[in-house]
Amino acid sequence: MTFNLLLLEEGSNQTPGLIESWIPSLTDRVPDVRVFYATSVGEAMEMIGECDAAFGTIVPELLSRAKHLKWIASPQAGPKAGYYYRELIDSNVIVTNTREIYNEHISQHIMMMILSFSKGLHHYVHNQIDHIWEKDYSPVYLPESTVLIVGVGGIGTETARLCSEFGMTVIGLDPRLVHPPSGVQKLHKPEHLDSLLPDADFVVVTVPETPSTQKFFDIEKFRLMKNTAFFINIGRGATVVLNDLAKALNENELRGAGLDVYEIEPLPPEHALWDIDNVILTPHCAAAGPYLDDRRTELFLDNCERFDKNLELRNIVDKANWF
Repeated sequence: MTFNLLLLEEGSNQTPGLIESWIPSLTDRVPDVRVFYATSVGEAMEMIGECDAAFGTIVPELLSRAKHLKWIASPQAGPKAGYYYRELIDSNVIVTNTREIYNEHISQHIMMMILSFSKGLHHYVHNQIDHIWEKDYSPVYLPESTVLIVGVGGIGTETARLCSEFGMTVIGLDPRLVHPPSGVQKLHKPEHLDSLLPDADFVVVTVPETPSTQKFFDIEKFRLMKNTAFFINIGRGATVVLNDLAKALNENELRGAGLDVYEIEPLPPEHALWDIDNVILTPHCAAAGPYLDDRRTELFLDNCERFDKNLELRNIVDKANWF
């Protein structure tokens, strides 16, 4: 079929020039496509009325003009709150996202934190800075440890595989999966979280921001964990109440925490977490790695071919739950 496609640069947060570079590939792989390229919402306002599909952040003003729109490709795996608004959720427009392209990059970042905590690297780095020579860290023996992975999507599944290779017992928590993937010994639904937290040596959170995960981990959740446990969040910052986490750490409710995402980014320099020794903080960089632009491009081009042929799209989102 012939279809009109809008590529919207504003709000996409892509590598400069990437989206515009798709145009020759699109017209080569999907000869029937007619591409509209807009650098701003203002430009897109004049184009979207003709479009059947769009890549980017389609704000309510654009959606109200989109009389033929059937598909939106989100530029992110889990866009910020506000991307999915009531008019979009209630519409018949299909939304897809970019999940699965970051799996090994983020899972390796998680393992970096787990291994650091298990052998005390974070502790010895502080000693190095202070010129202290002391073998004073009690290591964690991973083959006798349990990791609870909250969110067993692509990232969680790859993390489970890596953890199992180190001999860890892996427990998964996920609302969608029916059968545990390789590496996961047991799989539970989210309503079982509170009963699972007390047994975990590591709690790894990979869930996206959704209406049900905002402020998901608060002081009550941290107090359910044992005080020898480590908490790691690489999903979305909005899922963890940072002041509660700092409070739990300062009151020795937890042994340590590793974060790559935060309620407020950048993390304010005055925040208490900066000065807690048993915390690893990285600046929302877990997804960094090679081939991401190639994977994002291939995913989008493949979905354009599927859309043209009226085939099921990859990574369809449950709009009401934002993922």
